[in-house]
Formats: sequence, C-alpha cells, structure tokens
Amino acid sequence: MAGSMLSIGECMVELMQAEGGMLRKGYAGDTFNTAYYARLFAPAGWTVEYLTAVGTDVVSDELLSFIDSTGVGTAHIARIEGRMPGLYMIHLKDGERSFSYWRSTSAAKLLADDPERLRAAIEKVDVVFFSGITLAILAPDAVETLLAELRRAKASGTRVVFDPNIRPRLWDDAARMRATLEAGARSATMVLPSYDDEATHFGDASIGATIERYRGLGVADIAVKDGANGVTLQFGEAERQHIPAASVSHVVDTTSAGDCFNGSFLARLAAGDSPADAAAFAARVAAAVIGHHGALVEREKLPDQCEK
Repeated sequence: MAGSMLSIGECMVELMQAEGGMLRKGYAGDTFNTAYYARLFAPAGWTVEYLTAVGTDVVSDELLSFIDSTGVGTAHIARIEGRMPGLYMIHLKDGERSFSYWRSTSAAKLLADDPERLRAAIEKVDVVFFSGITLAILAPDAVETLLAELRRAKASGTRVVFDPNIRPRLWDDAARMRATLEAGARSATMVLPSYDDEATHFGDASIGATIERYRGLGVADIAVKDGANGVTLQFGEAERQHIPAASVSHVVDTTSAGDCFNGSFLARLAAGDSPADAAAFAARVAAAVIGHHGALVEREKLPDQCEK
C-alpha cells in the first residue's frame, strides 16, 4: 500500500533535564513529533516527509542529520542564510511540563515564504498535517499563503489534518488567535483538538459542543482528545464513539502525549484501521510515551500494533 504524508511546522532544539543538573540536547516540535510517530507506525510503502526551514549553521546541519536518521524525509526542508533553528527548554514538575522558548531568529518562521515550493510539496502527498503552532509562528501573509494551498489540497481530495494545539503565548492577540485557528479548521478535512484547550479559549461547555463547532466550520472528521478521559470520535455521519484512555502506571513526562497520539492515529488510519481501532492503538502509544522522558521515544519501548 503506497502513500505519503507531509507534516508542516517547526522542529526545534530541545534541552531537557538530565542527572546531576546537566541538560540533554535533542530535537522536537509538535509537527515533527507527529511525523516521527507516524513514520514509526506507517504501513509498508508509506513515506512521511517534513516541511520546514532551517539555517545554514552547524546546529541546522545536526538537526537535518537527526531528522534523516529517524526515517522522516527532508527533501522539503529549505536552508535560509542568517537564520537558525529555534530552541526550547523543558521544565518538569510531577510529570507535568512547562517550557521556555528562544525562537526570534527561527528559520521556520519563513517556511511558507516560497509559495511554489509549498504547492509542489503539498501536491505530491495523500495526507497533510499542520498545527496551530505552525500558524502562530508565521507572519499573517504567510499564514494566508499556507492556508490557500491547504484549501486547494482539500478541494482536490487530499486529507488535510489540523491540530489546533493552542498556545496563547505565541499570539499577540486572542481574537486574532481564535480567528486564525478557525481559518485553519476550515482548511482541514480532519481536526484533532484537545478539549481542555477548546474549553479554555473557545468556551466550549462540552466535548459535544467542540465537535459541533468544528462541524459548523466544515470539518468532516473530528477526534477530540481529553487526556485521561479518552478520545471522542465523530467521523462523517457515523455514530459518535468514545475511546477510553489506556491505563498508565506512572507518569514521567507528558511532553508529546498529544503529538504521539496524532502520529500513530494517522498512521493506523493510513493502514486501513477503523477510526475506533486507530484511536485505541494511539491511546496505548500515548500511555507508553508519557512513561518516558522526552518527546521522542524509541520504537522498542512502544506497543506493538498487534497488541490489544
């Protein structure tokens, strides 16, 4: 079964706590994390590509080498003179994380500045994934360039997937944030929101309200993530389904919990699983990931696709 997925966004240098007060360097970012897990669980014959921009410095060289080592394709990553990758640091307390960011000169902010390159990449794939963070880091004109290409892809039958991943610190105005996220949803065929974000920033009183709001924006397929409460699916006109979260013995680090769900869920849909089966598997992956440090967990520490 041949096919392809393209994830669009920013991969950053990650600094995380290590023993003895030291810091460990890695590379991560919501859309790259999603691509990483999609690549791990994609069916045979599927490729996963990443579209972003990096600099021409040594750190950018290292980042590209790392992405390539994961099996995620780098052909759509631009190199921009005078720019660098963004950087963030994870702070952990009782398994919950907070972040400090340094991204003022991030090359990824220019990822949509070449419309022809953007269109050429999107036209070649079956699935496109982007997030609210992707939109937040771009200038307004670049947001419209990206969304125009995604609307074009949606109209041509490409599965366009959007995780609003709401991060208010990245936006200069709450009203513009909400309007841009709604525009992102209108460009998508599938939305993967987190209910706590939607309740906080859109005032949704229930998961049902979140689903109906996105249906009103023209989204066909919706999976609302609600942490330990599981996932609620509304795919087309099929009956709404609730998928329980997988049990977790010990939470170590919740970084990337939603991203790993996204990637493994999309991979299993590509393999032909039903939405319910794909979500149940993705819930098991998320339960395993939050039992380890860091955004990207090695394949051997994750559940097998045949496990129930």
